[in-house]
Amino acid sequence: MIARSWLFLPGDSDKKLAKGDGAGADALILDLEDAVAPEQKPIARMKVAAFLAERPRGSRPSELWVRINPLESGIALDDLVAIMSGAPDGIMLPKANGPQDVRALSLYLDAFEAQHSQRGGATRILPVATETAVAPFRLGDYADAGLARLAGLTWGAEDLSTAVGASTNLGPDGEWAFTYRMVRSLVLLAAHAAEVPAIETLYVDFRDEAGLEASCRAALAEGFAGRIAIHPGQVAAINRSFQPGEDQIAFAHRVVAAFAGAAEAGTVGLDGKMLDIPHLKQARHVLGMVQARSA
Repeated sequence: MIARSWLFLPGDSDKKLAKGDGAGADALILDLEDAVAPEQKPIARMKVAAFLAERPRGSRPSELWVRINPLESGIALDDLVAIMSGAPDGIMLPKANGPQDVRALSLYLDAFEAQHSQRGGATRILPVATETAVAPFRLGDYADAGLARLAGLTWGAEDLSTAVGASTNLGPDGEWAFTYRMVRSLVLLAAHAAEVPAIETLYVDFRDEAGLEASCRAALAEGFAGRIAIHPGQVAAINRSFQPGEDQIAFAHRVVAAFAGAAEAGTVGLDGKMLDIPHLKQARHVLGMVQARSA
């Protein structure tokens, strides 16, 4: 299954963790980084470890991911020591500078999986690939990095704006400023070049369901496969939005059928329009997405 909704839950909040199972998210991200104050991190590790232990792999209503602290923070290994016995489905790696950080984390995971008798390679990695000033320059390197654990690429604007000393990451119109639109596009391209899903960043106003849904639909049309949520109330809209509509699915079936009925033809006519091989590939992509969602 390709996860559509990725819901953040602060690792030190019993109340918010308790809402995770019923949120309907495809993936929960148990947060040990920015949502947790420094003095609370040891407590958060214990709570996240317990949350994982109570939900063994194979019995989880959602995938369980953990956002650890950055590798360069000096406490990422403390996070892994605490939580890897619980066999998380994946690790979100914040402030990744490039594929080399994913490779370093992979080596740590090799050791922890062996220590806990877990299947090698079972723990996947989702880097937040734009949170440092150098990271955007290395996005294209993911395509040829050979990272077996790489589950996707996502991006964030808040830490990047801090990294470059910006007072805001928004333009006068309230939309992303140019720098952040640029890195968003680069993440989308880098993810597809690496043949992994591109995951859209969060939508800040959790009360604006209509705006969230419109934004998600636009992101899906561009090629994103899912989105991060910061509130359980966002999950349903994200799940609805990141799947093809019935009309789109029906049209995709018709395109595939039209090409099947015109053996070895490079173009076909449908509804008064000429379609070529890229249209066929797009139709197959839509149908493949539907199949992946139901797997």
